[in-house]
Amino acid sequence: MLTDWQRVLVLAPHTDDGEFGCGGTMTRLVDTGAEVRYVAFSIATKSLPAGFPPDTLAREVRAATTVLGIPEERLTVHDFEVRTFPNRRQEILELLIALWEEWRPDAVFQPSLHDVHQDHQVIAAEGLRAFKRTTILGYEIPWNNYDFSYQAYVSLERKHLERKAAALAEYASQQHRRYADPEYIWNLARTHGTNVNREYAEVFEVYRVVA
Repeated sequence: MLTDWQRVLVLAPHTDDGEFGCGGTMTRLVDTGAEVRYVAFSIATKSLPAGFPPDTLAREVRAATTVLGIPEERLTVHDFEVRTFPNRRQEILELLIALWEEWRPDAVFQPSLHDVHQDHQVIAAEGLRAFKRTTILGYEIPWNNYDFSYQAYVSLERKHLERKAAALAEYASQQHRRYADPEYIWNLARTHGTNVNREYAEVFEVYRVVA
């Protein structure tokens, strides 16, 4: 199934969500020749640590997605204010519908419906509405998921994890967060891989499969 996808869309409520949730899968898709587009909805200026300029995360996501193999022309970065997505739900839905009408992706990766962050919840719910005619998978953000169904595993090689970890290292402004620890990233992928007798893996909830 993975090798059949030519156009893959990744929805990240905030810069770095996509890398955490499916960075390894993105590198595997890029390696198979798929066109991967990444859309981030917020650069979270109000959440930046002191001393970082407002455009920090916009620059960091460009560097990170480049490491994953996604060219800059396939990156879109919006500037919705963090934690305000519920108030801008219709505007976000219209952006997503426009993406569907313009590009018709074969598969969409988005946050889980079980994600407790209000911005993630909006992207997850509106993503289901906008892309209901194609394959939709929800990625794991463990510290935000109190419930998660391990329904699909994408096996990864070491080279994919190396690029995922390198991409996340581009977020200098986020290195104070405990989940940014490279050992955590490697161990999580190793655990998921072990569960399906693979070296590494990322996990997803399946909302729709169109084959």
